[in-house]
Amino acid sequence: MPGFNGTGSSKQGQGRGKGMGRKGNRGRNSANLSQVSMNDFCICPNPACREKIPHQAGIPCTEMKCPKCGAQMIRG
Repeated sequence: MPGFNGTGSSKQGQGRGKGMGRKGNRGRNSANLSQVSMNDFCICPNPACREKIPHQAGIPCTEMKCPKCGAQMIRG
């Protein structure tokens, strides 16, 4: 029989293991991307204002003032 006495096929299997191929970490990356896209804005917490401005990388929203009413912004 091939494979039992050393005279059979020398080919390896199809590679059905859980290696890190091209799709190996897709779930983790897509989760990070969606998390970032949901929080791209700083929002004014003042119910009468609710101004929304794009978040700037490296600057926390809590250190920014609302351009309309001057309130401290929050991440949204």
